Amino acid sequence: MIEKIIELSILSGGLLPLMAILFFFNITVVIERVYFFYFLYKSTIGNIRKLEDSKFPFDSLDKNDHDAMTPSELIISLTNEVQSKNDQSYDLKIESINMNLTSKLQKNIWVLDVSVTLGPLLGLLGTIIGMVHAFDILGTSGSGMSASQMVSGGIAEALIATGFGLLIAILAVIFLSVFNKLSQTIVERLEMIRLDMLSKKS
Repeated sequence: MIEKIIELSILSGGLLPLMAILFFFNITVVIERVYFFYFLYKSTIGNIRKLEDSKFPFDSLDKNDHDAMTPSELIISLTNEVQSKNDQSYDLKIESINMNLTSKLQKNIWVLDVSVTLGPLLGLLGTIIGMVHAFDILGTSGSGMSASQMVSGGIAEALIATGFGLLIAILAVIFLSVFNKLSQTIVERLEMIRLDMLSKKS
């Protein structure tokens, strides 16, 4: 098995190991982002439900420990303290929260974005290199049946690189779409919390 992997790696010009590293980075980013979005989304939805039931314990929020708060708790805390809808300091703080949140939402997403394009391109390049090796065999072995079989086998093995590259791209594009949609939903939910609290204060 290990010998076959080494053979395929050589056949692809060493690109298969590089693609494996790219695949590993994708999996790592996906796991980290799933964990992040799960708890952020759960916290946001939980606070929305508490606001709807008017049972959220505003006074229990530790206003001195903002670093430990989720974005929804920060918005609730700030909006609970604001005296006027036209408070400029409030607007600046909300903008700061949104900018910080955007940075967190987009963290490491670029890896998936790059992989959507880079994965298939690396796979295609690996396949081309493999096919060049396969046709070299045909040129040096003559036109016998065994040579044709060797070329066919070489091309089939070379296509593994393309398949692997497409797998990377498919994985990346699926989770990229999911994470972008979740980011949009979370931002909308936080704005819903803010507007709901401001309406209750008026």
